[in-house]
Amino acid sequence: MERAWMLVSIVGVVAAAILLLREYRDAAIVAGTLGAVAWFLSYRVKLRATIIETAETTETEDDDSENQDDE
Repeated sequence: MERAWMLVSIVGVVAAAILLLREYRDAAIVAGTLGAVAWFLSYRVKLRATIIETAETTETEDDDSENQDDE
């Protein structure tokens, strides 16, 4: 999903550049804003996956340490 958002952000920035060159300033601002929002969503997906992975690793380590304390 991260790559999809990154692709959308790149397309938004390229579209904004093209629209700016053609002097459609209002449309360029909209396209650039959508590209920026897509980049933030990409970053959010990446960060969320990292948090989930860290949480799973921490839970596994906690379970292992509890099992060793019981023995």
